[in-house]
Amino acid sequence: MIAPLLSKRGFLKAAGAGFAASLLPRQADALAKTDAVFAAAFMGKDERYGVALLTEQGQEINRIALPDRGHDVCFDATSPRAVAFARRPGTFALVFDTQTGKPVKLIEAAEDRHFFGHGVFSTDGKLLYVSENDFDNYAGMIGLYDVRSGYRKIGEFPAHGMDTHDIQLMEGGRYLAIANGGIKQHPDTGRAKLNIDHMEPSLVIVDLADGRLVEKHDMPDDIRQLSTRHMDMDAKGRVWFGCQFEGARNRHPQLLGSFRRGEDVRFIDITEPVLKGFDNYVGSVTVNRDAGLVAISSPQGGQWAAFETETGKLVYEERIVGVCGLAREEKLFVRSTENGEFGAAKSELAWDNHITRLG
Repeated sequence: MIAPLLSKRGFLKAAGAGFAASLLPRQADALAKTDAVFAAAFMGKDERYGVALLTEQGQEINRIALPDRGHDVCFDATSPRAVAFARRPGTFALVFDTQTGKPVKLIEAAEDRHFFGHGVFSTDGKLLYVSENDFDNYAGMIGLYDVRSGYRKIGEFPAHGMDTHDIQLMEGGRYLAIANGGIKQHPDTGRAKLNIDHMEPSLVIVDLADGRLVEKHDMPDDIRQLSTRHMDMDAKGRVWFGCQFEGARNRHPQLLGSFRRGEDVRFIDITEPVLKGFDNYVGSVTVNRDAGLVAISSPQGGQWAAFETETGKLVYEERIVGVCGLAREEKLFVRSTENGEFGAAKSELAWDNHITRLG
């Protein structure tokens, strides 16, 4: 499914008549001047964590507290609900109401699971799919949570790989694309990587009717240390993915590619000077479907760039320390950094890896 952009008018309609009236004057003024609303996880100067709703200019509309560090946010297109996921190997996902900023439900992972920071709602809003780690068996799983019964976990199916990270709906919600990073990890060792010499990264498509494996694309042997991490969908239904290379520092394999059902994976041929600027690490992938652009960022390299989805041509590049969060805006992208920059604004907050445009 390709979700429509949510305008300010659409956000207010979803939020309800009382939302604007409940805002402080500065918040109401910020909302009145924006064309879109975004959500992003942050860490404050006091090392407290939360998720903020912001305008494209970086002005805050609301803040929601999180119990620990957050990663990505997904939204329900059928209601004013969103979910902030813990950064791996975290064990919480907080459902919150975007119209009030109030927590709705704190989802806790099962004792033998942890979350990978990503999830997605079904097109009808009845299910929440969450990427999870069966850490004792080093197996990625997709957890199924029933929204109507208070986000109760009702089942799961294999992700057909390990280190399952980002997930995306495909073809109207019939299929699920899965990025399996291929790195063996266990919460007893924190974020330590236990199998760098024999990683198993892959890109997978499953049928959501029964969890059946439809396709699996393993990385070729010469780039087995290319961990597949984040994804987004373009206007033609191609899934774009970004990678993080765990191999020799003097190697610089391509980091941005795409695939669709029934076709092979293909990489964009990024020129060497730009490619080296990512320092073998893509932290975020975002598509601007209206503009026909895909953007990737690297906090390690301090660089982000945008490419045409049709040709792979580089159209924009910026060097900026700590950049990672990206989201589409009308003409290009809004970006955030670990140093508090969000668009043209600067705050004391350290923004996490992702920005979600609500819509």
